[in-house]
Amino acid sequence: MTETTDFASGKGHRDENFPVASRLVRAELRPAILAFYRFARAADDVADHETADAAQKLAQLDRLEAGLRGEPGASPEGNALHASLKARGLTDRHALDLLVAFRRDVTQRRYADWAELMDYCRYSAAPVGRFVLDLHGEPPNLWPLNDSLCAALQVINHLQDCAKDYRTLDRAYIPLDAFAARGLTVASLSDRQAVPPLRDAISALAQRTVGLLHQSRPFAERIADRRLALEVGVIQALAEDLALRLTRRDPLSQRVHHHAVEAFALALRGALGVMGKRFGRIFRANQPGLHGSS
Repeated sequence: MTETTDFASGKGHRDENFPVASRLVRAELRPAILAFYRFARAADDVADHETADAAQKLAQLDRLEAGLRGEPGASPEGNALHASLKARGLTDRHALDLLVAFRRDVTQRRYADWAELMDYCRYSAAPVGRFVLDLHGEPPNLWPLNDSLCAALQVINHLQDCAKDYRTLDRAYIPLDAFAARGLTVASLSDRQAVPPLRDAISALAQRTVGLLHQSRPFAERIADRRLALEVGVIQALAEDLALRLTRRDPLSQRVHHHAVEAFALALRGALGVMGKRFGRIFRANQPGLHGSS
């Protein structure tokens, strides 16, 4: 297996749980986001391939990095992202950070505790949002809010797919201390239905994810680019609903993902919420008598 296509899952940006380069984002910026997404998708597909061995995966991730650094013919996805970043004067730091996480996926199948999982999310999720912020010219002081939201999205995906990850890749992102505290082992993820202690563990992690989303709630309001703010508001609303579902549903035996109508309604609510806050702020700024009021 020597080409990216050998590892491809066939999954595209429209198959993700959360919007990627949606119509809310400025049209001239969407190609750069899609170049970043295709690079990340190619790396993710390599790390998650069910039959390739670790050496093959790491070699292919090296090729993606070589392409990202501008080596001709090393990787089409890497070369395309390199060209996109160079054209806009953007750093390759965020894409390189992603590769740290994907290499970790190849070599590490367990996480000891929440702190270790959050360190993984720092590389697997936060760089995506940081790149989008850089692309829009937003300041780095927004990174902490971005990181909270991106970590929450990552944990939601992990919890939704916990059984599949274990069964197909022998990979568990639910921290080992969550199993041990309830007298469980990782093997409990192979059951058709989660036993009550496992449901409790998943619910507790979902509650911690709700906490991350509480931290990220001011994020959209503080983004200068109006259209990006709307997209972040949509993602925040979708994530909050999924995190709450995971506090009460069993991802081993129940559907957690949104149906299309549910996703649309939540997206609309998220976008309208951001618009309302922005218009409210503008209105207050134009009313001298309201300055300094609480």
